[in-house]
Amino acid sequence: MRMLLIGPPGSGKGTQAVRVAQHYGIPAISTGDIFRANVSEGTPLGLQAKDYMDRGAYVPDDLTNALVLDRLAQTDAGAGFLLDGFPRTLAQVFTLDDCLEATEGGLDAVVQLVAEQDEVVQRLLKRAKDQGRSDDTEDVIRKRLEVYQEQTHPLVAVYAQRGVLVSVDAIGEVDEVSDRILAALSGGILGARG
Repeated sequence: MRMLLIGPPGSGKGTQAVRVAQHYGIPAISTGDIFRANVSEGTPLGLQAKDYMDRGAYVPDDLTNALVLDRLAQTDAGAGFLLDGFPRTLAQVFTLDDCLEATEGGLDAVVQLVAEQDEVVQRLLKRAKDQGRSDDTEDVIRKRLEVYQEQTHPLVAVYAQRGVLVSVDAIGEVDEVSDRILAALSGGILGARG
């Protein structure tokens, strides 16, 4: 099982990635978590990533690719994984394709979490207050949403064309959204592959 969760910042990807990955018994691989860990540890990559994150910009592909591809090569990802935050650009899609082609497989499913912009801004402002996250000011949030629309949203069309995309309403209680995702996967993409 190889999956990707895609959606705007604040759509609940991190929460849902953990739940869905646990359901399928695969690791959830979050670039955001990897970057934040590197920032808190003060690694060279973390220091570079922090500058981009604080401005609401994406970490450049070369830094991100190296980190994620190394993680996918670890033993626990051999039987499958759920990606959260990668790929974010069309160039990263092709990098991931090359990596997966080497192991004779592509993504089994891509789940698009759909949420209105005003809803995600409010979610992220609340999270910033609750967690004291310096990268979640309103200006930075709106910039991240613009960057998502420009760079990441085009991936939706690519994965829809490949026949692996399901879209799920991300608004509601956490359990409700999890149930929608699992139903969409079992009744849609994964169910059709039987």
